[in-house]
Amino acid sequence: MVKITDVARRAGVSPSTVSYALSGKRPISEETRRRVEDAVRELGYRPHAGARALAGRRSNVLALVVPLRAGIHVPTVMRFAVSVVTTARRHDHDVLLLTQEEGTDGLTRVADTALVDALIVMDVQLDDPRLPLLRNLELPSVLIGLPASSEGLTCVDLDFRAAAEACVEHLARLGHRSVALVGSPPEVYVRRTAFAQRVVQGFTDAADRSGMASSVHPCEPGAAREVAERLLREQPALTGVVVHNEALLGPLLDAFEHLGLRVPADLSLTAICPDELAESVRVPITSVALPSAEVGERAVELLMKKLAGTAVPEATLLPPRMTERASTGRRTVSSP
Repeated sequence: MVKITDVARRAGVSPSTVSYALSGKRPISEETRRRVEDAVRELGYRPHAGARALAGRRSNVLALVVPLRAGIHVPTVMRFAVSVVTTARRHDHDVLLLTQEEGTDGLTRVADTALVDALIVMDVQLDDPRLPLLRNLELPSVLIGLPASSEGLTCVDLDFRAAAEACVEHLARLGHRSVALVGSPPEVYVRRTAFAQRVVQGFTDAADRSGMASSVHPCEPGAAREVAERLLREQPALTGVVVHNEALLGPLLDAFEHLGLRVPADLSLTAICPDELAESVRVPITSVALPSAEVGERAVELLMKKLAGTAVPEATLLPPRMTERASTGRRTVSSP
């Protein structure tokens, strides 16, 4: 079956230009329109029936693509989803939630139904296989996440690299010289999920700049005791920990204290997590906030601008906001 991308390739234009030429929704030069019409005729392209019916109007529905893969912390993902839904309603749009693994075939299927006006895509990988399609798809899209290259895309996220740097630099200012990152589950790194990879980059670079001994430990949610024991065994001088694993924050705090380390007297903990979580554990955690509400709102606002034909930046990174709480303190040096 001939697709709109085939027509675009034959005419030497983008798929969106083909869509505009066929629907008349935007002005197209006469020369471009002729090239599109010639390509349509030569290839025998027939627009999807739903697309033809919607040529002059919109569905007022956004698709939120949230594949619930292994290692994903569902409560955190749902914070983003609630923000997207709430903001979309302010713009008179509903949200179609897609939680299955939507690869390129899945995204094409959704686009071809003409049920949605635009896409918001989450759980983005550094070299996400969906990116070439999203760059050429006629539907506007916004990624919550920053791949290795944002060229030709629209992305919004917390600056996770800067967030990790902020945690390490805070510990460095307090005099800590040996730090560890307790990160996401291993499968998140295997997929090269963008936010997790950028946290590792920021953590490692900041520790190296400060001359700190450092290590990175992916961790399953139920393995707090095991990772705490391994850290103390492999880094006896450890005094600072950065946690980027929401499900592990409380259990890890308990595990360290069970092993005889007082927080923050013996060990300082920082985290990248929602403020509500950082404030709810037994010792409130110094943290960089995960701004799920703001990120979801920004994603929808960017889509609304794209639907209106307004230019938007390729990448929007929210700066980290750290709140100091009871879990971090100055490193104490024992007298000889």
